[in-house]
Amino acid sequence: MLMYPKILPNAIFIADAHESDRRDDFYHFLLAIHSKQIKTSQLFLMGDMFDLLVGKVTYGVKKYKKYLELLEKIAQDIEVYYFEGNHDFSLSNLFLHVKIIPIQKQPMLFELEATKSLCALSHGDKYGDFIHNFYTFLIRNKGLLKILNFLDERIGFGISKKIEKDLLQKDICRKIEGFKSKIATKLKLYSSQNLSYILEGHYHQNKEYKFGNLNYINFSSFACNQSYFIVEFFNGVKFTQKKLRGFDV
Repeated sequence: MLMYPKILPNAIFIADAHESDRRDDFYHFLLAIHSKQIKTSQLFLMGDMFDLLVGKVTYGVKKYKKYLELLEKIAQDIEVYYFEGNHDFSLSNLFLHVKIIPIQKQPMLFELEATKSLCALSHGDKYGDFIHNFYTFLIRNKGLLKILNFLDERIGFGISKKIEKDLLQKDICRKIEGFKSKIATKLKLYSSQNLSYILEGHYHQNKEYKFGNLNYINFSSFACNQSYFIVEFFNGVKFTQKKLRGFDV
């Protein structure tokens, strides 16, 4: 019988903080976790926690040093799973205690402890078209990242700053029309496990759908509404949405 890691009662999920020069709410959230103003025994970071953080590129690593140090401290006290996204990847060299889940290992299967239900967790960008998949593979190439980092450092981090500037122009809180149909098509790409839940970030839609016996949850973007989600077991399973607002951090 296969044994899966457990999602515990009161586990917290947070997705798509897109931390940048314009946003620092994710840092305040981590401070609240570290000080136990927000209490949990597990923290699931569902990807794109930063607008631009690549473990092999100096710019983001230096810029978000205090975040990385704080996450490492938190991970010595509670379980922290970090699902890499399309804005934050190649992170395994940055942590000792944070459990990094790269795109190659996504979706990762977990069991909800109280109900024994099987869940598939991923950032949400795993299944795309050929061009997307090729780009995803290419941009994580160690040799390419080494070259890009060398060039970036030589021109005063001009490449990273240009990417950041372009990303800040995006409307990350927009509604995706026909989202349910898009997800219904995508679910066919998941392996035929006996899944009860699929949990994703990436799309920023804050939607929950039921397809037969399968529950699909797309978490909202923390960057858009400073929301995170707590797992509660009462008459079943509930991912209760909470707001950072109200904590004196």
